[in-house]
Amino acid sequence: MSIAKAYSAQLTGLHSEIVTIEVDISNGLHSFSIVGLGDRAVEEAKDRISAAIKNIGYVSPKQKNQKVVISLAPAHIRKEGASFDVAMALAYLHAVGDIELDGDNKLFLGELSLEGVVRKTHGVLPILCQASSFGFTTVFIAKDNEREASLAQGLIIYAVSNIREIIDHIMGRTCLIPLKVHGSNRSTTEKHPSQMMDMRAIRGNETVKRALEIAAAGAHNILMCGPPGTGKTMLARGFRSILPDLSYDHAVEVTSIHSAAGILLQGDLISTPPFRAPHHTASYPSIIGGGSYPRPGEITLAHRGVLFLDEFPEFDREVIEALRQPLEERTITISRARGTVTFPAQCILIASMNPCPCGLGKDRGCSCPEHIYKAYRRRLSGPIMDRIDLWVNVTKIDYGKLAAIEPDAETSENIQRRVVAAREIQRQRFRKYSIVSCYNSELGSQDIEKCIAIEPGARELLRGYAEKLSISGRAFHRTMKVARSIADLAGKEYITKDCVLEALQYREKI
Repeated sequence: MSIAKAYSAQLTGLHSEIVTIEVDISNGLHSFSIVGLGDRAVEEAKDRISAAIKNIGYVSPKQKNQKVVISLAPAHIRKEGASFDVAMALAYLHAVGDIELDGDNKLFLGELSLEGVVRKTHGVLPILCQASSFGFTTVFIAKDNEREASLAQGLIIYAVSNIREIIDHIMGRTCLIPLKVHGSNRSTTEKHPSQMMDMRAIRGNETVKRALEIAAAGAHNILMCGPPGTGKTMLARGFRSILPDLSYDHAVEVTSIHSAAGILLQGDLISTPPFRAPHHTASYPSIIGGGSYPRPGEITLAHRGVLFLDEFPEFDREVIEALRQPLEERTITISRARGTVTFPAQCILIASMNPCPCGLGKDRGCSCPEHIYKAYRRRLSGPIMDRIDLWVNVTKIDYGKLAAIEPDAETSENIQRRVVAAREIQRQRFRKYSIVSCYNSELGSQDIEKCIAIEPGARELLRGYAEKLSISGRAFHRTMKVARSIADLAGKEYITKDCVLEALQYREKI
């Protein structure tokens, strides 16, 4: 046979692109070319494929006088990486008549070593999760991708160590055993190890803990302001311990993102909300995402979890301002000359800052000149301040409280229980009104009046506050949504004056 076809795939952003691999063999002097807008790794596949074919017992393409053309379609999409090696090798062997290959409905993913070993590739899970929508029923992957691939459903998946196992299986010499799909059975997966700090270990600052509980209940953004050493970082790291575990669908979504980014080390299901804490010197692409071929940044890796930005004003101004759209839309769109990619960015922002450059603050003998003090505060623009729901001051802890033993201090488990109950109230409410949002913070302006019930006195109080301080419409709605989360934690059907008053005390203070 002179022509053959097989299928592979790659990720563009988080979207799976099916790549059709066609091989044409014709007589003539030896030549071997791969067309279809491939990168350097694709171009180098000629040598990997030739060596692998030779070392599993077949005649190498380089030992024959023939013209070999491998086409990767569609040709207008840039092909990256070595995940097409297995499909190209099998299609070539089929084209020269060494094997019989029925490639319909089959997907082949994997890099080839020179001896024919199939190596792992990044982004296998999101590709598998979308493969069935393209009509594929069977997938062959590397053995090292086995754990992450077992999370995908609706496919027959074979994990192989080398290409010889695939050939023997499709030729009927042996029969591979499909992977056992874990599905939604959490007991078959493991949580990623994490050092979560229990809120019980953090002394004092009960007001801040209360604000963090509200933020967790409604997925609100929060900023903590206080001098160095008052526990802002500890509180932020303790925040993740009060967040509920992810649902199975959300866990697969988060795991897929980390797989696409190449940072899924063990291949386990990530069942706890991710916590990302980049340094303030991190670049724009590392936080927001980007590159010539856009990759997810920290804000996407924190999807369904927490993005902690310590020393918030010290981040590059461009980075801070770029947070405007994702904090509002819960997605981040990256546009480049080669195309536009949209990544999810549904995370809770926790930011922390000092009251001034020296860290002491005006009430503790700050020595910063007035113009430096004001310049530091102006690093946070009004639009960014508007998008942060809760502002809290973190104060110095009394030494007696630090030294005391508090056996009755509230644990993260107790706080998490209240957060879970509040989120369940939200889900029931959104289901009743057919709203697709998950949390109070995500409600659009058109949905607020529909599903947020507020007492007349509380509404008048909020209106008077808005008029007095001339706050924006966005800040008005965000205050109302914080008040709704406070009411949900208390199990109240209506927002009362107490809920509004507590929400108002968390408005910006700089």
